[in-house]
Amino acid sequence: METSHPLPAAAVPAIRPLHILYAEDLKQLRDFMGIMLGREGHTVETADDGAIALERLGHDLAAFDLLITDHHMPRMNGLELVRCVRSMPFAGRIIVFSSELSEDVHDQYRQLGVDLILPKPIFPVTFRELLRELYAGEAS
Repeated sequence: METSHPLPAAAVPAIRPLHILYAEDLKQLRDFMGIMLGREGHTVETADDGAIALERLGHDLAAFDLLITDHHMPRMNGLELVRCVRSMPFAGRIIVFSSELSEDVHDQYRQLGVDLILPKPIFPVTFRELLRELYAGEAS
């Protein structure tokens, strides 16, 4: 199994401000990510389940650069959300956060072409570095 080690923050260039949609059923995590990413200059909108996130995306697919989703959510989980989003012309990137995923579910996310699958919890500095690596090479 390959392990990727993020570059030190100084070695990874800053990225342009992103408009992010974050689907997560736990309010504390939604609030935390909003604060953390906001401090990085990003705009974050949140949804407390996949159905609300899908509705928001459906209003304007081009409005978001990045969808971050939890896997375990009521009404519509992350896998169902990603399946629906992949059937749309969404040009943004997708990150999945989850405390646990079966190998089968992990493989389904990979087959849907998600950009990153990250375990919970993740240190903010690690997430910022991974986000910079994901968007490296794009104009800032």
